Formats: sequence, C-alpha cells, structure tokens
Amino acid sequence: MEENTYPQKLLAEALGTAVLVFIGVGSVPATLIVGGDAPFTMAQLGMISLAFATAVIAMVHAIGHISGCQINPAVTLALAVTGKMPWRDVPGYIAAQVAGAVLGALAIVGVLGKKAVDVGLGIAAYGTGVGAGQAFFAEAVGTFILAFVVFGAVDRRAAGGFAGLAIGLGVFAIIIPVAPATAASINPARTLGPMITGQLFGGTVHWDQLPVYLAAEVIGAIAAGVLYTALNTHRASAAPADNRDAAPATAEGALS
Repeated sequence: MEENTYPQKLLAEALGTAVLVFIGVGSVPATLIVGGDAPFTMAQLGMISLAFATAVIAMVHAIGHISGCQINPAVTLALAVTGKMPWRDVPGYIAAQVAGAVLGALAIVGVLGKKAVDVGLGIAAYGTGVGAGQAFFAEAVGTFILAFVVFGAVDRRAAGGFAGLAIGLGVFAIIIPVAPATAASINPARTLGPMITGQLFGGTVHWDQLPVYLAAEVIGAIAAGVLYTALNTHRASAAPADNRDAAPATAEGALS
C-alpha cells in the first residue's frame, strides 16, 4: 500500500486542524455576532456543536487517508502511547496541529473582523462559577469519550466507511454537556490556537487556565487509549513485538 510522505502528512494535519478551528471555533463568534444582545440559547449551542461535527466529518474523509486526520495533539499522544504510531512522528504532528489551529483562528479574524475578537473569538475559558477542579474533570471526561470513540472507529473490526460519522457525532454529543463548563475544547491545539491569536489582537485570554486544559485533555485521551487497548488484549499475541516502525493510524481518520 502506497503511503504519503511525512511532510505531506504534516501539511494535511495543519490544514485539517485549521479547518476544524475556522469552522468549529469560528461558529462561536459568528453565532454571537448574529445573535447580538439576545440571550444565548440551547439552539445556538446545537448549531455550534453541529459546526464542529461537520468539520470533523469533512476532514476525516478529506485527509484521513493521508495523515490519519488526528488534528488533535491529545489523540496523537494517545496513539503513540498505545504503540499505534511511532514516537518519532509525534513532535512534527503536534507542531503542525498547533500551527494549523493558529492559522484557523487567524482566518476567523480575517473573515469576521475585529468583532470576532470583541465577542471572545471562541477562546476556551471556564464557565461562570466553574473552578479549576470542575474544569479539569469536564475536559478530561470529554476528551476521554472523544479518544475512545476514535480508537473504536478506526479499529479494523469496526464497520467500514463510518469512522468520520462516528467521530463527528461523538464531537457533537460531547460538546452539548461539556461546553457550559469549559467551552468543550477537548483538543490542545483548539485550546492554544485561538488563545495565541486572541492575544495578538488584544482579546481576553485566561492563560492561567491553559495548564488545566492541556493536562486534562492529554490525560483523558491517554486513559481512553489505554482502556481501549486493554479491552483488546486478546489480540496482542498476534501483533509484532516491535512497534518502532508502526505507521500512524489512518483507517479513515483519528480526529479531533
């Protein structure tokens, strides 16, 4: 089976993450701008969730066969920890994902203008009355569910052709209960990209919250990967002992 070059994979990851941020995160300021001073509603949250889900589905099918469409550093780390991609590829993947997230956030400002920054740019932050402990738990649970769905969807035994839909719908469902607590970032690149861009344009950025987001997301994803692997240990004896040359999981993609 022919495989894309490493630079091609990195470019695909950067592009995929940029699209995820532009469409998903961009839907937040777009919704607030259109809604004006009207109270935020569950219907609006649903549309934002749908924007993230459709971006994920589209990118999984567009670049999943190129790079795996991981577009999420937490998922990348979980794949490496469980031996499903080589560690040597991890730094490049994460760098590409973060760079793509920054580009996606810059594109939001380019399209919606300074108003996008004025209404928050979709930057992840704790909800009203939410403390660090609750935020950590919310992000860890959300990212755990996302990563668990990813591992299951790209498993060789899973129904073919549905990975994108499964992961996208997983993202949609996770955002609904988690967003009121933390904006449901569940992705270190999605967390960091808008923060960097918001800082460049004078927006409000709670940098003190960043370590909580990053730690919770990485821990949640790795826990999901380890659990999914443990559920499939009966297949381990058939796998090669040396995973150093393992290729990144590509099935139909491992998100966001």
